[in-house]
Amino acid sequence: MFKLIWARGALRLPSALVVSLLLLSGCGEKPTPKVEDFLVRHWSEPIPPQGKPPAAFSTLEASLSPQVCGQCHVEQYAGWQASLHSKAMGPGLRWQLKLMNQEQANRCLRCHAPLAEQKALLALEHGWANAPKYPPPDFVSPDLGHQGLVCAACHVRGHQRFGPPPRGETIEGAPHGGFTVSTAFEDSRFCAHCHQFPDDGPRLAGKLQEDTYRQWLASPYAMEGAGKKTCQTCHMPDRKHAWRGIHDPEMTRRAVDVSLKLVSLGGGRYEALANVRNSGAGHHFPTYMVPKVELAFYRRDSNGATHELGRHIIGWQVDTPIKQEIADTRIPADEARDFRQLFTASGTDWRVEMVMRVFPAEHYERIYRNSLSQADQLPPAVIPLLRRALADAVEARYELVRLEAGVER
Repeated sequence: MFKLIWARGALRLPSALVVSLLLLSGCGEKPTPKVEDFLVRHWSEPIPPQGKPPAAFSTLEASLSPQVCGQCHVEQYAGWQASLHSKAMGPGLRWQLKLMNQEQANRCLRCHAPLAEQKALLALEHGWANAPKYPPPDFVSPDLGHQGLVCAACHVRGHQRFGPPPRGETIEGAPHGGFTVSTAFEDSRFCAHCHQFPDDGPRLAGKLQEDTYRQWLASPYAMEGAGKKTCQTCHMPDRKHAWRGIHDPEMTRRAVDVSLKLVSLGGGRYEALANVRNSGAGHHFPTYMVPKVELAFYRRDSNGATHELGRHIIGWQVDTPIKQEIADTRIPADEARDFRQLFTASGTDWRVEMVMRVFPAEHYERIYRNSLSQADQLPPAVIPLLRRALADAVEARYELVRLEAGVER
């Protein structure tokens, strides 16, 4: 009875079909039927409710809570807890859900909280029309809807566990009946379900708004053989559940090589030239519209005076309604881009400095500020979440590189 009620409560999308199938047509990656078939089943839309747990399962074995998973999978849970996957239902999304109807919300929940049980909890919270009429069963913790991309979203279907091939001996008598092995967990197409929109997905200026998997396919990283690097190679090294990306300074430093030189053009005119090479990311740097990387040029005089010369942006710049492209200066994998700053200066007792700063949530920052400027038109419950979301986005900024160049004497 519970399964049927909560199945009706699950938010249903107009099907985008299975991303892996769409991407395998003419995109350059050799099809692997076993992986393809697994992904069709595993990422069905919507993901069906788990149903009633097997009678032999203990309360812990049946639970969908990541905290319960962490009692045995300690290292994986610790990595997940510090990752953006665990924050996929943070205030930056929750304030928007308060303004959405059920159909609108499901476009976000498809990846941010994909389990049917999560969607049912959120439907109850927001009073959506097809919310279940009964409370959740014991294996669904009340906070599951706010916990983002939980362990079960990738590893549990119908209370069965799934995972990559084991690296050691299989433990006899493993909990929850062991797990089903699939090499799909080591394949970039597994990640494409959320990190690649299908061909009919939202576009701007002819470009898919989420296109990371295809960017990888077009990169040297996707080449078959020993040189091939999958999403998991970089973002889950040694199977760590950290998924570090542009929010992480160390990860970003490994993605780019940056140089600065000063060129005299004569007559007191100069050009500061910064070269940025995407040497370590297997996709565009940065990959989509939310993050931006700023290059700020300064002249530092020997007397301590500082003069800002100009700023340049690396990223896909769009307006806040996502209706118009402003510029696209992203750098594809293994390519480089020059950023030139012209200026005039007298004498030689000064140096040029270039500071590279990363704004991981720049597009969201603009949306949050614009929404707060219209706070009087928003429900009161939205405002604290919106302010927290803005604070989190600003806090995520960091300085990546600082380089200097002077006039050669």
